[in-house]
Amino acid sequence: MDHTQPYSEEYLQDILKSVKTIAMVGASPDKTKFSYGVLRVLDETGYDMIPVNPRPGLKEIRGIKVYPSLDAIGRRVDMVEVFRRSEDLMGVTTEAIAIGAKVLWAQIGVVDHDAAKLAEEAGLRVVMNRCPKIELFRPFWKPKLHLAI
Repeated sequence: MDHTQPYSEEYLQDILKSVKTIAMVGASPDKTKFSYGVLRVLDETGYDMIPVNPRPGLKEIRGIKVYPSLDAIGRRVDMVEVFRRSEDLMGVTTEAIAIGAKVLWAQIGVVDHDAAKLAEEAGLRVVMNRCPKIELFRPFWKPKLHLAI
């Protein structure tokens, strides 16, 4: 897939409808951080959220147990959402493949085409430089704003 081109609405909606469990790598307990807001909205929308942050002493975010790494989770993860720098995406990708995730989703500003290629070769669907919180609610904007998306 050419990740420099826009993703189809169907591709993004199919991913968001099919995943149930999302591990968020780079989740933050800081309420002013974007990752906290995305975690909150996705959790409140009904996704089974799993925060991942190796910070010593961090036990939970919003009452949800925090894991230090993807391999520490020990249960099925449908999607790995990445709130890290682009240069960290390859390492997270290899971990996502190792735990059997089905989707790798890199947040806005996070892009690594080599990591995307590796993930796709392992059978994962990939989204980069997008926010699932935004995409989840995008269908509601179209009728309200009468704009093409």
